[in-house]
Amino acid sequence: MLRRLMMSAALIGMLFATTFATTAAYAEQFVSVGDYEIHYSAVNSSFLTPEVAQANNLQRSANRGLVNVSVRERQKDGSTQPVNASVQGHVSGLTGAQESLSFRTVHDGDATYHLAPFTLREDESMRFELSVRYDRNAAPEPVNFIQRFYIDR
Repeated sequence: MLRRLMMSAALIGMLFATTFATTAAYAEQFVSVGDYEIHYSAVNSSFLTPEVAQANNLQRSANRGLVNVSVRERQKDGSTQPVNASVQGHVSGLTGAQESLSFRTVHDGDATYHLAPFTLREDESMRFELSVRYDRNAAPEPVNFIQRFYIDR
């Protein structure tokens, strides 16, 4: 149990570190909608350590990626709190072939992440089209972004 918690913490830390490294290159990747922030990133799954990938049942491969979505609600004191959300979407390359994304939710202490694996396409811009529902009384929020990946061989 302790080992699983440590592995989850390592995954979350790695995802945050990767998100912040990615944001340095792409500016901060989130969408503000009212009092909510929808943070998103996509990385090559080979960045995961083997232990983290195994503990979280994620495939680690040079041609596999991982999309990470997190929704936070801004509080009056300026802090943010995690929000449960449902995330759906797909990714497509320049050829237009779409791959549906199957998100699963990971709760780790005070953090909630929505993760989905996908297949990388060599040196091709990939278009992510997501639908994030953080309030069941409101329409889902579209989150779209384009990112290019390079497969390290």
